[in-house]
Amino acid sequence: MNSLIKLELARALRNRKFLFFSVIYPSALFLLIAGNADGKTKIDGTGLTVPTYMMVSMASFGALTAVLMGNSERIAKERESGWVRQLRLTTLPGRGYVLAKTASAAVVSLPSIVIVFVVAAAVKDVRLDAWQWLALTGAIWAGSLVFAALGVAIGYLASGDAVRPITMITYFGLSMLGGLWMPTTTFPQWLQDIAKWLPTHAYAALGRSIEQSRTPHAQDIAVLAVFFVLFAGGAAWLYRKDTLKA
Repeated sequence: MNSLIKLELARALRNRKFLFFSVIYPSALFLLIAGNADGKTKIDGTGLTVPTYMMVSMASFGALTAVLMGNSERIAKERESGWVRQLRLTTLPGRGYVLAKTASAAVVSLPSIVIVFVVAAAVKDVRLDAWQWLALTGAIWAGSLVFAALGVAIGYLASGDAVRPITMITYFGLSMLGGLWMPTTTFPQWLQDIAKWLPTHAYAALGRSIEQSRTPHAQDIAVLAVFFVLFAGGAAWLYRKDTLKA
């Protein structure tokens, strides 16, 4: 399995388009959204300034991009090309393949998180305590595993032609409705009520609770846990179903 993880990392690092969207794109969006905001104006209901608030949003968005976009399309194409079928002929267990995909995606997501933090600190003068930087990195990185599991599930659900539109709709829908691109406080009340049950909203809320030096809400942790079980369970079921068809 270690060899497969190394192979997956090498392939991801050679993909310049993937690296741009997962590493550079979130930082560029952060500068675009928070570029003209000052360090004093705060977002209603959060107590956080616009740069501080959007830093967590874009770091979460970058990790989401890396693990969701990278996993789903690559797995669907590997199924069509016969690569997954070849791997089944080796001693690699099915769970090893899924774990290798998840682990390699998580490793690639780390640079996107760190670069957003560096840009926010250097350009917008975002300042946090050392423990907050470390806790933010760990929370956002660990939380990305929820969406890595979703990426694996979509990769086994869709064909090579259909995987991109399905992934893009899921990707943009979760990002926008979960409040990664704009505060959910700007949404109509009915949409706010929906957003708080989405995994992307709970994901970003973990980071913001760290910025606010408070304990994360139990609801956010529960939402992420439930979606992780659903996505991981769905990925395992779809993998077994695909194995039976092969």
